[in-house]
Amino acid sequence: QVKLVESGGGLVQPGGSLRLSCAASGSIFSVNAMGWYRQAPGKERELVARISSGGSTNYGDFVKGRFTISRDNAKNTVYLQMNSLNAADTAVYYCYCYLNTRWTGPFFDSWGQGTQVTVSP
Repeated sequence: QVKLVESGGGLVQPGGSLRLSCAASGSIFSVNAMGWYRQAPGKERELVARISSGGSTNYGDFVKGRFTISRDNAKNTVYLQMNSLNAADTAVYYCYCYLNTRWTGPFFDSWGQGTQVTVSP
């Protein structure tokens, strides 16, 4: 079993910052990509940021340099530093890991439960 636990969400004023964390635990052999998606009410889930095992990153177009994704491979943890937040960033943020649980096992996506980020005065 694999478990992803997110933390760091909450209420922040426009222009403020938040740092999300997501720690993966359980029977993990290898973690490939890690990342964050978000879903606002009435909208589809969209990619926020992704980081490969080698550290390559890509971001959603809306990020525009405001967010930074990073990871600690020793801790199987991914972070999302979000700056200059605005109301449009209000959403539930989900982390994911692309991982396997044994040496020759298939890789699969594992998802966290989500953490609410609300940007409001």
